[in-house]
Amino acid sequence: MKRSSFSMKRRALLAAAMAGCLMGSFSLQAAPAKLDTIHFLIPGGAGGGWDGTARGTGEALTKSGLVGSASFQNMSGGGGGKAIAHLIETAKNAEDTLMVNSTPIVVRSLTKVFPQSFRDLTPVAATIADYGAFVVRADSPLSDWKQAVELFRENPRNLKFAGGSSRGSLDHLVPAAAIKAEGLDPKTLVYIPYDAGGKAMAGLLSGEAKILSTGLGEALDMAKAGQVRILAITAPEPVKEAPGVKTLKEMGNDTVFANWRGFFAAPGVSKEKVAQWNAVLSEMYSTPEWETVRSRNGWVNDYKSSEEFYRFLEQQEEQVGSLMRELGFLK
Repeated sequence: MKRSSFSMKRRALLAAAMAGCLMGSFSLQAAPAKLDTIHFLIPGGAGGGWDGTARGTGEALTKSGLVGSASFQNMSGGGGGKAIAHLIETAKNAEDTLMVNSTPIVVRSLTKVFPQSFRDLTPVAATIADYGAFVVRADSPLSDWKQAVELFRENPRNLKFAGGSSRGSLDHLVPAAAIKAEGLDPKTLVYIPYDAGGKAMAGLLSGEAKILSTGLGEALDMAKAGQVRILAITAPEPVKEAPGVKTLKEMGNDTVFANWRGFFAAPGVSKEKVAQWNAVLSEMYSTPEWETVRSRNGWVNDYKSSEEFYRFLEQQEEQVGSLMRELGFLK
């Protein structure tokens, strides 16, 4: 009887201990992800800016536990138009799909590279910005933007701009806007197009052009290495990743321009789904996983939720369209 009583007590103690262990184990489990999955549609090839943005965002969301899993699909073609058409055509089966894009969706829609616009999709959120940068060789006699303007004023051919894309692209439009803001004729700007940012940088370093129009993120590493100097950026205020680099606004030029990157969903996606995406994307900014991705790429946080993003797109369409018409790229 005593042995049986002891055995019962021992079993009770063991059960209590196991229960305690189970409860402790449960309390240490991570909170469930806010979204099970996201599928990222990327309108370009591997290694580009869109690809890096989608994969970096997916990395931060999954590693932080905000999203259970992320998948990625690269779909090049038509200046991004192939992916846009695909998202529209497969809308009924794309409830978990986010397509990454940036300012070219506005530019290429205006120039009819593809027939759709952001209005044919569901704008979800803008997430980051890459401001324009005007870059010179490290040994250039130009020490600030005002000197460059004076050189242009004397003769526009004295200040040839290089860029990593065609005429009428962002690399062309951003310096044209800056020149216009100085009270000068943007149509006289001499722009040398290259078919990639690396080739444009080579053109600058070889002396084919005096100044390079590019994204800040693309110029930072070479500036830190002492190979080039950044004369000015088109940010609204100084950027901590570029200490000592002045904005155009600081030098009396009101040109502010950001090549934003953000995400779109298929047409007809529910407001509830858009709200879910905005919830995880906005919370992502406070995670160390996002800061790792952001600082690694030199991105600037520039979050705009769905409604604000839509209004911003309308404003940018008007701003870019007006400049393109003035330059003769649009009628």
